Amino acid sequence: MKAMLTCEEVTTLITRYLEGQMEWRQRVAFRCHVALCPHCRRYLRQMQATIAALGRLPEEPPPPEVREALLKHYRAWNKPPPPSA
Repeated sequence: MKAMLTCEEVTTLITRYLEGQMEWRQRVAFRCHVALCPHCRRYLRQMQATIAALGRLPEEPPPPEVREALLKHYRAWNKPPPPSA
């Protein structure tokens, strides 16, 4: 991996960083970029604040009709395309 990441690469990798799923070289490159880039530093803080806020929400299951609608949508989205004729 190259030494310095771009802002686009940071935004792509931020979830892996926050979940601790980066190998050490990539983590160092990520931290170096964030240390030097105020925009990515702000984005990282916003993501951390979002995760913290969501973690404080009570866990409530969705109403049955919402759950079914979501499952129906997901199944349609995840369905492989029909074979071409």
